[in-house]
Amino acid sequence: MARAKSNVPQTPEPHRPHVVIVGAGAVGVAAGLQLQLAGAQVTLIDRGAPGEGATYANGAVIGEEHVVPVATPGVLRQLPRMLLDGKSPLALRWSYLPQLAPWLWHFVKSARWSEVERISVALSDLLDGCMGAFTPLLDVAGARDMLRKTGWLGLYETRAGFDGYQRSLALQRRRGVRADVIPAAELRQLEPALGDTDRFHAGIYYPDVGYAADGLGLVQALARAFRQQGGRILREEVRDFEIGANGPKTVVTDRGRHPCERLVIAAGAHSRALTRRLGSDPPLDTERGYSLTLPTPGVRPRMPVYSTERGQVCTPIDAGLRLAGTVELAGLDAPPDWTRADLLLENARRWFPDLDGTGAARWMGFRPSMPDSLPVISQSPRFANTVFAFGHGHCGLMLSARTGELVRDIILDRPTSIDVAPFRVDRF
Repeated sequence: MARAKSNVPQTPEPHRPHVVIVGAGAVGVAAGLQLQLAGAQVTLIDRGAPGEGATYANGAVIGEEHVVPVATPGVLRQLPRMLLDGKSPLALRWSYLPQLAPWLWHFVKSARWSEVERISVALSDLLDGCMGAFTPLLDVAGARDMLRKTGWLGLYETRAGFDGYQRSLALQRRRGVRADVIPAAELRQLEPALGDTDRFHAGIYYPDVGYAADGLGLVQALARAFRQQGGRILREEVRDFEIGANGPKTVVTDRGRHPCERLVIAAGAHSRALTRRLGSDPPLDTERGYSLTLPTPGVRPRMPVYSTERGQVCTPIDAGLRLAGTVELAGLDAPPDWTRADLLLENARRWFPDLDGTGAARWMGFRPSMPDSLPVISQSPRFANTVFAFGHGHCGLMLSARTGELVRDIILDRPTSIDVAPFRVDRF
């Protein structure tokens, strides 16, 4: 007997937009998983494997105190001296200066205190909750133990260095950052791994900071969860886009063509060439950062220890001790200057005299850097179906889950949790 047809109207399945994300670094993977959890179909495309770009061997620090932009009046005053000192935290390949000049011009304009204050407010809004934003992603990945909240300790070897940081410290406190000044005599009570504290003037402890025990492993865990939820990750190089009536409709790679309804550019330091093809040209450049990973360091601090005077951090990761930092301005094509990595070990031995550098693994990565220290998190001014998410500088891993939330909301036409106007691609 034939079954009678139901007269109850069937609710149509909600449309699941197909989003292509160019970039499988920390930001791209986090955005992909956030979109997927919200019901979108997502494909990630990257020339490399997930997490093997700027996250691969970075300092892995995650916290809400990074509200001071890189460009400040104090940094500008120190710039000539640093550029002439081979051991300073900042180096410039002079042959790259003509290409870097537009970025430097915007950097200088961003260093006025009025601009620093404005930028710090936007950074504070973006950083607020950046560690908690990882929770739903790590829960899906079964990897909550990869983040450790320990605080971190800033060391100042000289009174001049400490005094020079006071205006930035006051700015942090205006943004609600918790920070405790630690006298030199009490530093070892907080961090017993330190050597003779007579060589320090003071320290600043930030309790609301943590780190990833394995930054690369964290991104890889999120990428595995993304695949398990039905996402695709393609190892291909994006070459171009085909534009339709509503914006980009096809992503063209070295291996094929991939249709998309929505598009996200999250390709880190390689994003500028892609955004140019989409009608936007932000002043994105590259801060080349170096690191050493010591497998048997002989000391293990309880928390990340850093120096603004020397521009580096020492982080106790699962693989040993990660020494990371310094900035080299030289673009994407120049070969590494490994003396920058070796300098990290020399500096760290001032704090941990018994540090064992045997078997140290060198690394150099490309930090995608905007001159005002604000990333681009923005709908394309030209194409409503396209979102840009890059330029996080030193804070890519730190801000990846938070940025993923904002990308998800922009793509799905939801209200964003903060005002994203300060992060517009066309703000310059």
